[in-house]
Amino acid sequence: MAISINSIETLQTYLNGVLGRANHHAGNVEGVSLALLGAVIWRSTGEISVREYNGTPANMIWFFVGQNKYALTYNHSEETIELKDRTHTGRVLASFDNSSSYNDIIDVFTSL
Repeated sequence: MAISINSIETLQTYLNGVLGRANHHAGNVEGVSLALLGAVIWRSTGEISVREYNGTPANMIWFFVGQNKYALTYNHSEETIELKDRTHTGRVLASFDNSSSYNDIIDVFTSL
């Protein structure tokens, strides 16, 4: 099930959860997760939703750019955040971690 991001409070709850889990389990993506969320907000032209787990937002976000749907998911084995085509099992379009520059993120999201 998904939770629609329809308020700043829902967005903050999602981001607080992501940052809390990254700080505890995935420090390699803690910083880049903030930049990626900004890129999602910047480029999204439709609904933004996040995965729901036990009634709270989890580490997966979906968004639209035009008619195209994308997902950002955490890859535990690579310790990266992956941008995927359509779903959490979709083709990986790009991978990000704290070494990703803001120019890298801008370039990828501009091309969507």
